[in-house]
Amino acid sequence: MFRTGHYGVSLLVFAPIGYTLVSAGAVTPAFALGATMLWLSMLPDVDHKLPGVSHRGPTHTLLFAGLVGGLFWGVAAVVTDALGAFSVSLGGASVGLAVFAFVVGFLTVVGHLVGDALTPMGVNFLWPLSGRGYSLSLTTADSAVWNYGLFVLGVFVTAAWVSAALGVV
Repeated sequence: MFRTGHYGVSLLVFAPIGYTLVSAGAVTPAFALGATMLWLSMLPDVDHKLPGVSHRGPTHTLLFAGLVGGLFWGVAAVVTDALGAFSVSLGGASVGLAVFAFVVGFLTVVGHLVGDALTPMGVNFLWPLSGRGYSLSLTTADSAVWNYGLFVLGVFVTAAWVSAALGVV
């Protein structure tokens, strides 16, 4: 999957969560989640720049998603310690900033993994516990039709869900 396709898949992963957050009145956290997922949608492909790390290897796993989430959690915990308690209001509920940051980091990587799982090469979600890769084999990574189609679909679905949550449609 190319960058455009990953943007679309990230939006598709974000859409139901964004809808839920916006419906609960948590517009700012929804925006932060969606923006971060788009901004870092290509993060697992850092493996192209790491010597000795194969493409779609360790950076394309749920373990890596957990590590990125943990890094986000750690940064948020330091900020919370330095500046005082922060929480993210999710409608009637409140979640600590560190917990929300973990979810943002985790979902950012998961969005990328879902996109790569659409291709024949797939991903090994459960590495190092399993050597088996998972693939839906729906398209090749370089398919312009799929990459742009997923982008358009992601934009449309996200706009529709967020509009519905805001009561616009």
